[in-house]
Amino acid sequence: MKKILILIVAVMACFAIWAQDNGEYAANYAREPRFKALLHYEPHAEEAHVQFDKQAMEFFHKLTYGEGWTMDVTTSLADYPYDRLREYSIIISLNAAPAGQTQREAFEKYMENGGGWIGFHASAYNDRNTKWPWLNKFLGCGPFYCNNWPPQPALVECDTQEHPVTVSLPSSFVVPASEFYQWQPSPRRNPDVEVLLSISPKMYPFGLKDVVKFGDFPIVWTNRKYRMVYLNMGHGDEEFIDATQNLLFVNAFRWVVSRDPKGDPFKK
Repeated sequence: MKKILILIVAVMACFAIWAQDNGEYAANYAREPRFKALLHYEPHAEEAHVQFDKQAMEFFHKLTYGEGWTMDVTTSLADYPYDRLREYSIIISLNAAPAGQTQREAFEKYMENGGGWIGFHASAYNDRNTKWPWLNKFLGCGPFYCNNWPPQPALVECDTQEHPVTVSLPSSFVVPASEFYQWQPSPRRNPDVEVLLSISPKMYPFGLKDVVKFGDFPIVWTNRKYRMVYLNMGHGDEEFIDATQNLLFVNAFRWVVSRDPKGDPFKK
């Protein structure tokens, strides 16, 4: 009986290998890392941003388990000219942005040539002192306008559930406490932008010290001209306590990577 069981297991293993090789197997196992990602954070940012950054690094590190992909981490893009950036399928910006003209130009060239990006919270912050007009073109919206304070949970609504980033999310849900930025003009006014998630109007008035009273309030969107998703979350140490929001982060990351002009690495 023992020999028969061993034989059955061996036959099943051979069939699984055969099916896998013939494209009929349900799973697609990576034999090597599928792609490379560069995570960029600013260790000297305000404390609440650094709290988020540290937890985000651990969150994305766990997604590399099994060496399905490779994650490099940097606190500066100074050593990443365009020729080096192009090695990465995606840049993950945690409350950090390129510093200075040289870094900005390399990042612009990377994105204009099919680079991938997901940015959180302050990675997109800009005002009249930023002096980087390309950033507004890239984001598809105007500069920072206002915010709620202190950080608090918020009811959010999916603007579409047809997009791969939101297709597996409920139509509305409560996200963990954060400070949320409102932009003016809103990205929704840009025909190249697809808004994916917004603060529900039911939240108004929104805030306890700094109170947002009205206005269009998208917090997750993509600019169709680029391979990117911006996520407004990124403040404090509570951002990774909710499974639905974590799924949103994974969905956004995976979708951007899947659109790599070199080919979808998840199909390899």
